[in-house]
Amino acid sequence: MPAVTGRTATGCGFAAILLWSTATGLIRSVTQALGPVGGAAMIYSVGACLLWVFLGRPRLATFPKVYLVVGSVLFVAYEICLALALGFANSSTQAIEIGVVNYLWPCLTVLLAMYMNGQRARWIILPGTAIALFGIVWVISGNGLSVARIVNNVSSNPCSYILAISGAAMWALYCNITRRYADGKSGVTLFFFLTALSLWVKYALSAEPALHFTLGSSLQLLAAGSAIACGYALWNLGIIRGNMTLLATASYFAPVLSSAFAAVWLGAALSAQFWQGAVLVTVGSLICWVATRE
Repeated sequence: MPAVTGRTATGCGFAAILLWSTATGLIRSVTQALGPVGGAAMIYSVGACLLWVFLGRPRLATFPKVYLVVGSVLFVAYEICLALALGFANSSTQAIEIGVVNYLWPCLTVLLAMYMNGQRARWIILPGTAIALFGIVWVISGNGLSVARIVNNVSSNPCSYILAISGAAMWALYCNITRRYADGKSGVTLFFFLTALSLWVKYALSAEPALHFTLGSSLQLLAAGSAIACGYALWNLGIIRGNMTLLATASYFAPVLSSAFAAVWLGAALSAQFWQGAVLVTVGSLICWVATRE
């Protein structure tokens, strides 16, 4: 098999971003059909099996212990938070809003990198963070800037919003732990199996009804598991052999891409203010990233 060129690897990274941008819509539709916990457990089970095929069996003996233990806990916690936040959303529109809240992680990653990994940053990181946070507030507010509407929106489903914010913080921690301790290793296959196992345990302890599969839900399940698993496999290739700077820049446009796909897939009507907020989150995250460049 011929070696993968840098240009091809970069293309794989772009494909990963596009695949991940479908995650919000696909996870929401599967959890609507199969239940928030059972649907998420099935998605990560399918994804884990596909990653085993694509990336092979992980060689645990070669993994740094700190990354293996702490990384697995953070990865599993993040994936569960994201899947359940989307699954427990009151509506498709709220699920898309929660998907944007989850994209607070790029800013948090940079801020934590300054503390954990000695990352240097210029002063523009402050307005960048402020813009991203205001973008989240603008999305949640819904119609103009109103504290009462924000409180009412969040209080209507605090579980999903808390899970989304917690997940963003955990993924930011995971990114920094991985950078510091992973030593170039990727435990994503193992982490997917642990995520699926944790969700199946929660499903067994929950009161959710038995899973009922139809042709439509089965196809959506396969699409969701494939998109997430293939995304990780392609991203792994992209960051190893591709243009990481270009891929990192492109990844910050994921909130807009993800929202656009979810809106079409779920048939949700999103306001102009929502799109303004999503763009602000993207711009703020990009400014934070630029602040760390030499």
